[in-house]
Amino acid sequence: MERLELKASPRTVLGKQVNALRRAGRLPAVLYGRGTEPLALELDAQEASRVLSHVSASTLLNLHVGSDSHQVLVREVQRHAIRRSLEHVDFLKVAMDVAIRTSVPVELLGEALAVKTLGGVLVTGVSEIEVEALPADLPGRITVDLEPLAEIDARITVGDLFLGKGVKVLTDPASVIARVIYQVEEKLEEVAPVTPTEIEPELIGRGKKEEEEIGTEEGKEKDKEKDKDKEKDKDKDKEKDKDKAKAKKS
Repeated sequence: MERLELKASPRTVLGKQVNALRRAGRLPAVLYGRGTEPLALELDAQEASRVLSHVSASTLLNLHVGSDSHQVLVREVQRHAIRRSLEHVDFLKVAMDVAIRTSVPVELLGEALAVKTLGGVLVTGVSEIEVEALPADLPGRITVDLEPLAEIDARITVGDLFLGKGVKVLTDPASVIARVIYQVEEKLEEVAPVTPTEIEPELIGRGKKEEEEIGTEEGKEKDKEKDKDKEKDKDKDKEKDKDKAKAKKS
């Protein structure tokens, strides 16, 4: 596969002033790595966006800066939060004779036979595999054909893949990339109908017994009032008798 290439030039605009650089159609970047001091760069934003849309963290690029050429990997890409346009790129310069560790994305191709013929459901697992290799041996991506999954519970694991000579796989070989399972029928739980409960009206009134008790209490109160009146009449009679006695004496 032909190696992708990018052209860049040294960048003198730094800090917050890079916003003006972006408005002018330029993409700020930085180059760092083995045998080189960090170097601020700028690229044509449109061209860089086109090339970088085809690369992953394990894709080796030729980066030309003036008359110099560097073999690099894309280490970090920053995008605008809303527009998702490129804002900044970090390039890592690599030594071609030194093995490096990186993650390689997994790309699933085709349709599993068990899904097509048996009505199974495809379940995906790991989406990238960590590897160690010389830069020139790094695969840009790992393609996995799903068609061999012909039975329910058939699976493809990391250990089933061959990534090429000189590529050491660091991800657990038992990690599942894809498998087919039975389609689970969802059963809706039957909800018992709610039977409306008849609420008896509250009787506002007095029961017979309560009325009798109240009537008795009222009768007692009346009797007390009569007794008080009799006492008052007796007192009045006594006062009259006293007055008569005084009148006779005089």
